[in-house]
Amino acid sequence: MRFDTVIIGGGLAGLTAGISLQEAGRKVAIVSAGQNAMHFFSGNFEDAGPVRDRVAALFAAAGVRTNATDGLQLMAMGKFKNVSLTLEDVTVFPDEHIAEKVLLVNFAGYHDFFGTFIAETLENLGISCRIRFVRLAEMESLRTSPSEMRSVNIARMMDEYWEKVVTDIRVLHKDEDLILLPQVFGLKDAAVLDKIRKALPARVAFVGTMPPSVPGIRTQMLLKHRFEVLGGTFLMGDEVTSAALHEGIISSITTRNLDTVRLFADHFIIATGGFFSKGLVSTPTQVYEPLIGLDMDYSEDRNAWYNEEFFESQPYMNFGVKTDAELHPFKDGEPIRNMYAIGSILGNTRKEDFGTAAGLAIRTAFAAADAIKGGNV
Repeated sequence: MRFDTVIIGGGLAGLTAGISLQEAGRKVAIVSAGQNAMHFFSGNFEDAGPVRDRVAALFAAAGVRTNATDGLQLMAMGKFKNVSLTLEDVTVFPDEHIAEKVLLVNFAGYHDFFGTFIAETLENLGISCRIRFVRLAEMESLRTSPSEMRSVNIARMMDEYWEKVVTDIRVLHKDEDLILLPQVFGLKDAAVLDKIRKALPARVAFVGTMPPSVPGIRTQMLLKHRFEVLGGTFLMGDEVTSAALHEGIISSITTRNLDTVRLFADHFIIATGGFFSKGLVSTPTQVYEPLIGLDMDYSEDRNAWYNEEFFESQPYMNFGVKTDAELHPFKDGEPIRNMYAIGSILGNTRKEDFGTAAGLAIRTAFAAADAIKGGNV
C-alpha cells in the first residue's frame, strides 16, 4: 500500500497534520493504537497563539467550535489558568471574580467533579457558593459500579436527558448569577451546550472533570471524521511493528494488523505522544522511544529526572526525541530525512520554538505538514 505520507499516531498532532495534508490533496494514512491524550484534554490550546486563526479554521471545517478569547479558565481542581484559545465548551472569564453568587451542580454518586475544591477557591475570592446535587432515575444503573460512574458514561445519557437536568436545576436555583456544571454534556451533539445555556435562568459555565474528557473525546471523533471525509485512511487500533530504514530514509513500515503488508510512503510523521501514550518509555535506567529507537534528549542521571517538590516543574517533562531544526528525528546520530517528529514525543525539547502541550502539538503538526507540502525532505 502506497501513500504520500504515513502518520504514526492519531491524537491531536497526528490528526492536525493529516487533515492539513489531505486538504492539500495528499494521500495520507494514520496508524493509531487507540486512546491518546485527547481523551484527557482540558480544552485549552496553550501556546497556540502564532497559529490561532489557522487552528480555528481547520477545526471549524471539522465541526469543532473554538473560542479565541484571552482570559481565565476555571480548572477541575478549582484553580484558574490563562488561556487565549479554547474549545467552545470552555467558559473564559475576564478575571477571577466570575460572579457574585454561584450554584455548583453535580450528580449524585459522581465523584470526578470536585465541587468542594472549586467552591473553596471561589469563596476565598469573596464569591458565595452553594453545592447541590441532581438525581436522575436513569443514572441509577451507573451508580451500581464506581467504574461506570465516569464522565463519558454519564455523557452518553445527557444528550438525551439534558432537559430533565435543566428542570431539576431550575428548582435548585435561587438568586445565583452563575451556574457551574461538570463537562459531561454534548459528547455527540455540541448543540446541547447552547440549549442548556438558553434554558437556565442564569449564566452557565461548564467546568472540567477528572479524566476522561468529554469535549476532548468529541473533538477527536470530529477530527477523525473530517480526515476520513477528505479521503484519509485511518487505521484504528493498530500499531507499527517495524520500519525499513536505510541511509537516513524510511521507505516503509509494517503494522500488527496488516501483518506482511507494508505501508510505503515518501514521508513519515511520528506523533505517538509522550509517556502517557507510550510514545516515550522509561525504565529505572533509561528513557527511550520504543518503535524506531530514535535518539533521546534526556539526563542519564536518574536523580535528575524528578523534583521532590511535587507541584514544581518536573525535569522529565523536558525529555524527548532529538530533532534538527526541521523536526527530523535522529537515529544513531544521523537525521531521518523523510521523517518528522511532532507533538509531545518532543517533550519540552523544542519549547522555545513551538511552545508546550496542545500548542506544541498544533504548531509542530503544521510545521511538518507545511514542509511536506513544500517538497522538503
